[in-house]
Amino acid sequence: MTQSTLILLVRHGETPTTGTVLPGRAPGLHLSERGRAQAEAVADRLSGLPVEAIYSSPLERARETAEPTAARTGTAVAEEAGLLECDFGDWTGAALAGLTGLPEWQTVQHNPSVFRFPNGEGFSGMQARIVGTLETLRAAHPGGVVVCFSHADPIKAAVAHALGTHLDLFQRIMISPASVSAISYADGKAPAVLTVNSTSEPLSGLRPA
Repeated sequence: MTQSTLILLVRHGETPTTGTVLPGRAPGLHLSERGRAQAEAVADRLSGLPVEAIYSSPLERARETAEPTAARTGTAVAEEAGLLECDFGDWTGAALAGLTGLPEWQTVQHNPSVFRFPNGEGFSGMQARIVGTLETLRAAHPGGVVVCFSHADPIKAAVAHALGTHLDLFQRIMISPASVSAISYADGKAPAVLTVNSTSEPLSGLRPA
C-alpha cells in the first residue's frame, strides 16, 4: 500500500530587515519581537498534528521559528542544509530599494529560470536543491507528518514544482512570513498541494492526500 507523506513548509517569521534587505545566507539575523510571536502562533496552529520530524534551515531566523513547534511536540529540530535560503552571492545584504532599479531585477521577476546571482546560486539550482531535499525527507518518513522551516524563495520554488508550474512563473506565488504551505507526496503519484501561504487558520485537520 502506498503511503503518503505530508510535508509542511513554514517560512521563518519576521526579522528587523524583512521587506527591506536581501539577507540571503548572512549569519546573525534573528527574529524580531513580532517574528517571535509569529513563531509561537505557528506552533499553536500546528497543534494536534502527529508531527514525526522537524527540519530547519541552519540560519538563525529559521531555527528560532522552529523552536516553539519543537517544544510543543517534543520533537528535536534537525538542521537540513537543503532548506537554506538561496545564495544571493554579491547581492547578499543589499537593500531591495537599490536592487529593483537594476536591469537584472526584471530577469529575476520575469525570467528567473535563467538567472544566477553574481557569485551565487541560480534559481534553477535552488529549485533542484529544495525539490531533492523534500524527496529525501519524504522517503525517510513514509506516512508521516514532517515540518520544514525554510525561506520564501525555496518554498515558492517547491510549491511551483509540486503544482507543475514553470519556474518562470514562481514569483506569482506569495509566501508570507510564518506562513504554512502543505504538500502531500506519495510514490508513483503527482504531489498534491493542500494549502499555500496559510497564515491564520488551524492546520490540525490536514492529512496526507
